Amino acid sequence: MKLIERTLYLDRIKRVRNTPDIKIITGIRRSGKSELMRAYLKHIKETEPETNLIEIDYGNLKYDDIKDYKSLYSYVENNYKPNTKNVLMIDEVQLCHKFEIAVNSLHNSKKYDIYLTGSNAFLLSSDLSTLFTGRFIEIPIFPFSFKEYLEYFDIKDNFSNHLENYLKAGGLAGSYLYENEEDSNAYIKNVYTSLIKRDLVDRYNIEDISLLDTLTKFLMDNISNLTTANNISNIFNNKKIKTNHVTIGNYIKYLCNAFMFYKVKRYDIRGKKHLEINDKYYLSDLSFRYSMLGVRNMDYGRAYENIVAIELLRRGYDVYVGKLYEKEIDFIALKGSEKIYIQVSDNISREETLKRELAPLISIKDAYPKIILANTTYPMTIKDGVKIFDLARWLMGDEN
Repeated sequence: MKLIERTLYLDRIKRVRNTPDIKIITGIRRSGKSELMRAYLKHIKETEPETNLIEIDYGNLKYDDIKDYKSLYSYVENNYKPNTKNVLMIDEVQLCHKFEIAVNSLHNSKKYDIYLTGSNAFLLSSDLSTLFTGRFIEIPIFPFSFKEYLEYFDIKDNFSNHLENYLKAGGLAGSYLYENEEDSNAYIKNVYTSLIKRDLVDRYNIEDISLLDTLTKFLMDNISNLTTANNISNIFNNKKIKTNHVTIGNYIKYLCNAFMFYKVKRYDIRGKKHLEINDKYYLSDLSFRYSMLGVRNMDYGRAYENIVAIELLRRGYDVYVGKLYEKEIDFIALKGSEKIYIQVSDNISREETLKRELAPLISIKDAYPKIILANTTYPMTIKDGVKIFDLARWLMGDEN
């Protein structure tokens, strides 16, 4: 399989190098966590060859004899070298019974710079604070971005023309190995099945697998739409699918814990407060939607909005859906003192469509940047103080 350097994540890991926290790489299945660990290992070997690297890959039979916490602890301690830096990297850490006991003890010794990856069934975001209270940094990793997709296939021009292909192919690079679309879709479906079965059904002892599957496909079909657990419960019950809002709410939480979906809450710009009803859920990778549901109804507007939401999260922003009176702003993106208001549109070539997208942004009276992202195919322009970017160029990081 072709490998590309995932600079965004490598730089993030390098920034936290030698900090006193356990670094935990998280993300959906097949998003490249293990490959990122290996790339960072290679970087250390090349730049700091004197470092003592203690590498454990529980996917390798070589380490089959140290799959309990006491054996793990002893193995690491026996391989420790004084008077030098010691880096501990453990892949598939969940395969070691009670791994957290050994890892916490090794961390408490202050002798190791520790990095972990593992199955989402055991390293869900919601579990980390329980396993490693106050001692970890989470490094979230996402499937390939559009920019990485272009780099993988060595595409150097006509970027907008390839955006539709990226919508359907997605960012799970393992699927790129299959030339036949049917085989590629089969790969995506297998990832989906593994996530549902291993990361959720087994982890939470879910008995109604059919309901979970139905809910997941419903959310895939309704990306970028405002919804609530109560609304979904009512829709299902009207279709004779017996459930309730508590069960639906729990299942949605599980799906978000496993990085299948990302919840984006609403924010009242005028009242400067978070709203507790009607959230949006964005799919971690659109390939799931089109592999499971087909491509008859592409709905580019909602698909583009989903891609932008994930890209903002990938770039480290906190993301909200904005509300100003009766108007909706697709995204408010926050990072430190930075704030950006964003509208996403399929096509703004018609004047009335452009005016409709501009209106909510113009009505915001503060001085923070306001932008529209659309499939324009031309460089950035400015209208009424709002910057208009071609979506493909923006996804590539080109803001000209």
